[in-house]
Amino acid sequence: MMKTLLVRGMLAGLIAGVLAFGFAYAFGEPSVNTAIGLEESGGHTHSHDAPAAEHHEEEELVPRDIQSTLGLLTGVLVYGVAIGGLLSLAFAFAQGRLGALRPRVTALLLTGGAFAVVFLVPFLKYPANPPAVGQPGTIGSRTELYFGFVAVSLLAGILATVFGRKLADRFGAWTGFLLAAAGYLVVIGVVAWLMPVVDEVPATFPASTLWSFRTASVGTQVTLWLALGLTFGAFAEKALNRRTAVAA
Repeated sequence: MMKTLLVRGMLAGLIAGVLAFGFAYAFGEPSVNTAIGLEESGGHTHSHDAPAAEHHEEEELVPRDIQSTLGLLTGVLVYGVAIGGLLSLAFAFAQGRLGALRPRVTALLLTGGAFAVVFLVPFLKYPANPPAVGQPGTIGSRTELYFGFVAVSLLAGILATVFGRKLADRFGAWTGFLLAAAGYLVVIGVVAWLMPVVDEVPATFPASTLWSFRTASVGTQVTLWLALGLTFGAFAEKALNRRTAVAA
């Protein structure tokens, strides 16, 4: 059954990745193209950054049409399959431990919690930026800060889940959930306050382009995680029902 869930989780991630790619290509790529056009035309400047002419002269390693199609599709599919596999492992551990819930309900709860912990909360602290935003010299430090915050959020989420289960046994399911959620928010709020603020958006960068890119980023993630939760929930419930029927 573990192998069956893993395969179905990865298949669900593949399906979700295709849908997320369609959303990202339709709604995210236009703002990316706009940002790249601004960078190439020197429509804005970076503080302590290289002149626009130097950016224009840099040789493009991968053509833009490949980046926006095959490259984007490959990245989203790999991400979706990996997340789907991890979700199936978490589901195998959680099923039956969260109460008498249907498998698809358990899958949706896990997916919603993972979406908030892995993407939404880190995004609120370090939101995604389109090309031409940010200084090249700080790419490494910005990446470390983002993934460091993701790691802290994930660890806090796991601890909140473990202690929430114990609190639910003592105070009831609803009270235990509220206490665990409050503990997570307190921890992540303190960490977010302590971690550095990154704000490298040039003053001349169009706010509408930045807003479009960030909303498209959120929409792509919502599409992927929602499709993953619904698809895997259906797959898992069918597999578990079949096993129960065979056992009976």
